[in-house]
Amino acid sequence: GSFMLVNTSGRFAGQKAHLLLPHLKENDTHCIDFHYYVSSKSGSSPGTLNIYVKVNDGPIGNPVWNTSITATWNRAELAISTFWPNFYQVVFEVVTSGHPGYVAIDEVKVLGHPCTKTPHFLRLQSVEVNAGQFATFQCTANGGTDSSDRLWLQGIYVRDAPLKDIKIFNFRRFVALFSVVNATKRDAGNYRCMIRTEGGVGVSNYAELIVKEPPVPIAPPQLSSVGATYLWIQLNANSINGDGPIIQREVEYRTASGSWYDIQPVDSTSYKIGHLDPDTEYEISVLLTRPGEGGTGSPGPALKTRTKCADPMRGPRKLEVVEIKSRQITICWEPFGYNVTRCHRYNLTVHYRYQAGGQEQVREEVSWDTESSHPQHTITNLSPYTNVSIKLVLMNPEGRKESQELVVQTDEEFEFFAVPLESIQGSTFEEKIFLQWREPAQTYGVITLYEV
Repeated sequence: GSFMLVNTSGRFAGQKAHLLLPHLKENDTHCIDFHYYVSSKSGSSPGTLNIYVKVNDGPIGNPVWNTSITATWNRAELAISTFWPNFYQVVFEVVTSGHPGYVAIDEVKVLGHPCTKTPHFLRLQSVEVNAGQFATFQCTANGGTDSSDRLWLQGIYVRDAPLKDIKIFNFRRFVALFSVVNATKRDAGNYRCMIRTEGGVGVSNYAELIVKEPPVPIAPPQLSSVGATYLWIQLNANSINGDGPIIQREVEYRTASGSWYDIQPVDSTSYKIGHLDPDTEYEISVLLTRPGEGGTGSPGPALKTRTKCADPMRGPRKLEVVEIKSRQITICWEPFGYNVTRCHRYNLTVHYRYQAGGQEQVREEVSWDTESSHPQHTITNLSPYTNVSIKLVLMNPEGRKESQELVVQTDEEFEFFAVPLESIQGSTFEEKIFLQWREPAQTYGVITLYEV
């Protein structure tokens, strides 16, 4: 057994003395047993006795056990479950307080059997989680525990975690559960299970908390081809921020204006997004998922692109006459919107034809009254008493559709036009003169009476 005696008289606060046990490799359950004494005549603590368990010559970490006053010799146990091939070293440390007194360690023994007052932990397994999730460590122990025991998950360079739940199976076995909540990369590192009982302390092996960042594509998807109702894209998601492996790819697409969006799983590097609206801007991004709860990363950079226009659904409907005059006609039609035009860029033209001077005249005019709830258009500079054939043509960059044709006659206009002089011929008889002539070239109506 090792022995250590520290006389704190004449020492200022914060001085340290150490007793180091040899390196130990534990192949089976064993126990370290020791006696200790911390006392002073004044009643003030002469210092603090700390115990550290250092694994594989790594960092010393935080104390696993400490005390600052006892007044009598006491016995304690260290149940250390650091399994071969790992090795560990127990370090006893006295930190003086500045008060006179004695701190002693005696009869330190490595026993070839389990501790009697302190549970032994079974091997603690490493845990992998995705960032933002709860990491749960399961600390299984042989031995009993009661409510006065303190249980915690001790981190090395990382924060400790409190007890979440304990399940007691019988007086020889229990499982303590610890959660590192909302784990981030800063929480990644080594943790071990700790129990402090009245009779000593139990320490498990270190296990690693591995925190993975869900994957996010670095670049936006690339556009392969564009249609009126579909977009072909290349996912372009080989370069990522975060961690793989990638077990699922999804395409998220939304309208640039408005709140509509959809997500589709994808199993290849290219994908056709169908059933889209024509002439509409979309934002498309890729979502990647790695294994485990919360393994889906946030959407990668978005590709902004617009679908093409589609051929109009149909021509304008319900073409009707509002007003007929001798030289102009006003027409109206049923209002229509994007669901008919299938494009935000379109125009509406009025096509009409009529006979004038023995020739067919064909004209077209753009109508600007397409957004109105009562759209109408007036054709001017017509001839009176003339048949006019009218139709509407709806056009966008992809196609055109026509309305049905409407035939309308302009009104008569009551103006007098001369009978052509050279057409007047007379035949004379004894008691009468017989006249005949041609109709005027422009009648603008039905002639019901000639006066001589």
